[in-house]
Amino acid sequence: MWKRIQRSCIHMSAVCLKKTPLHLKGKSTADKRWLIRQLSDPFVKAAHEQNYRCRSAFKLIEMDDKYRLLKPGFTVIDCGAAPGAWSQVAVQRVNSTGESVDLPKGSVIGIDILHIFPLDGAQFLTNHDITSPSTHTALERLLPEAGADVILSDMAPNASGFRELDHERLVSMCLSMLDLADKVLRPGGSLICKYWDGGLAHMLQQRLFSAFQDVRTVKPRASRKESAELFFLARMLKKR
Repeated sequence: MWKRIQRSCIHMSAVCLKKTPLHLKGKSTADKRWLIRQLSDPFVKAAHEQNYRCRSAFKLIEMDDKYRLLKPGFTVIDCGAAPGAWSQVAVQRVNSTGESVDLPKGSVIGIDILHIFPLDGAQFLTNHDITSPSTHTALERLLPEAGADVILSDMAPNASGFRELDHERLVSMCLSMLDLADKVLRPGGSLICKYWDGGLAHMLQQRLFSAFQDVRTVKPRASRKESAELFFLARMLKKR
């Protein structure tokens, strides 16, 4: 897949050079930068071709291809799910539509404070704050008695323009994912959460190590090089 996307990048760069003047007429400088980046991004094209809701799907695909977190029959919670690209990947890999009749049927529950368009094979709690106890209650009603196998979080706060403040707010979100894992994740389960590097990253890592047997830092190739985003991948939740 990755070689195919790299070849697409060369093609997209050529297309970008040809189309840029038409697309950029009358645009602001910021809009021009964004549009050029989109036109030359092979993951944007691949997401369109493969019917993913956004390019971020390929971050999860790469991580799951390597670490095999999502298996048929698993229950997955997708936190900050909008627009639903990670949920799409999870639906496919845990067989929550039951399309593969010879494999166990899983389930996917997506949560976001924003609206998410419906997706076959997923249940969405829209307009729900994942850090709110009332959301946790609504979530637990949807979960099987055994709990969840995997918690995913690609969410981030709206940027304030102050790097350390944004870092602290995202770490706080990750800590809320750890609290959620303590409530609903079964022993042996896994957690993926996005963070931005900074002074509190080590503290967050240590908190994860206290709960999981294996914790590592991952930066998928689908993460833009200029992006500060990283992911903690925590596996094998310890028995409580």
